[in-house]
Amino acid sequence: MAINGISFGNTILGGSVRNLKAQMADLQNQLTSGKKSTTYSGMGANGGFAIAARAQLSNIAAYTDTMMKINTNINVANTALQALSDIGTQLQNAALSGSQALNSAGQTAGQQTAVAQFSSVVGILNTQAGDRYIFSGSEIYTQPVVSSDLILNGDGAGRAGLKQVISERRQADLGASELGRLEISSPTATSVAIAEDASPSVYGMKLQSVSSSLTGATVTGPAGAPPAISIDLGVTNPADGDTVSFTFDLPDGTSETVQLTASSEAPTPAGSFAIGATPTATAANLNAALTASIGALAGTSLVAASAVQASRDFFGQPPQRVDVIPPATLSTATAAVNGTAADTVQWYTGDEGTGSARATSVVRVDASVTVQYGMRANEDAIRSLMESVALLAAVTTSPADPNAADQISALNARVARNLSVEPGSQNIRDIQVDLANAQTMMKDATARQKLTQATMQNIIDQAENISTDEVASQLLALQTDLQASYQTTAMLSQLSLVKFL
Repeated sequence: MAINGISFGNTILGGSVRNLKAQMADLQNQLTSGKKSTTYSGMGANGGFAIAARAQLSNIAAYTDTMMKINTNINVANTALQALSDIGTQLQNAALSGSQALNSAGQTAGQQTAVAQFSSVVGILNTQAGDRYIFSGSEIYTQPVVSSDLILNGDGAGRAGLKQVISERRQADLGASELGRLEISSPTATSVAIAEDASPSVYGMKLQSVSSSLTGATVTGPAGAPPAISIDLGVTNPADGDTVSFTFDLPDGTSETVQLTASSEAPTPAGSFAIGATPTATAANLNAALTASIGALAGTSLVAASAVQASRDFFGQPPQRVDVIPPATLSTATAAVNGTAADTVQWYTGDEGTGSARATSVVRVDASVTVQYGMRANEDAIRSLMESVALLAAVTTSPADPNAADQISALNARVARNLSVEPGSQNIRDIQVDLANAQTMMKDATARQKLTQATMQNIIDQAENISTDEVASQLLALQTDLQASYQTTAMLSQLSLVKFL
């Protein structure tokens, strides 16, 4: 009978002991590190879940970092928007209650304040958050607004600023006779007519309507091309207190009414015309009174309305200029022409897309959620504020002009009205609400991500981490097995052929 050598058994036992020692080393490493393994392959079936969970946590961390940056940008934007809103409120209050006293430069104290405020508005609109301009739409690395001096004064090299555009429009609206491009005549000895000087024309005052209680008078119009109104007193003088009213449309969309009352008082009261000895004399008096009243209206409300419209023309896209193609001059022009980059300052240099301003900056903050937070300096609410502040800053009035006080009053009234929020029009608060909605969406996304984060971390912990109690128990059991293996090894090491037999 063949007898195997003891070394065979020792070889198997030795391998068993080495395996037990390796298991003990692994368990000791787990107990020290708290982890099941230093590699995902050592985690078993749960390793794949841990990899997927960590990938999702990485995405959440990226979203969190993005939302922190966007919230910073939005907070900067809100501060800027609130500053713009405050300037608008201050300007409106100043326009409603400001002094009409002019300094040597032809401006009121309120207008001088507007000059400083306009520089502030331009600075605010050129605000940067990090390395991006927040009011440039998608052109985030382009400064959106040129300097306030360039906007107001032009560059002196052929590009007109706001002041020049206002001056040109004023001349076109007033006309050579400074009657608002209206012509007053006496077709017959007993009649008075008033007509626009050209049709079609975008300049000057437009005849809207006429109403009369003049005894025996025949009133017609506005009718014809150009539109005209005619008043024929006939053979009868009007009675004391009879009135005739003319309503005119002004360039900025407002309207004004001139009412004249027949009067036999001497001297003739303001706003009246003298009843003469005959209808012919009365018609001459009506003609003179109407000419004076329209001249006063043109020198006050029309000048103010013209400046308002000129500011709109300048800040429009493209800007509008008085068309003076020969033989037309500023006082006879009838049409407008687009200003170009070569002849007119282009105040806004950012993104000029036609889509939503908010959509110019879009970022993903969750797997299924994006937020929009872009802005443009040429949005309606911001542009409207720019127009009003720049208008007050640009207009000057001669202290020697007898209509100066009324002219400033008409201008202030229009600025104050334009700074009021019209129903259906965008205002700065609307932009702030849009940004607040974006922040709310990010806040909701953060709340969801925190729940997901907790769930993913739990999956990772279950896949990667160990239970110290369980590992300790396994170590004790392994120590017992190892001790038994050592005892068996010791016994076998003493075995000889004689003992075996």
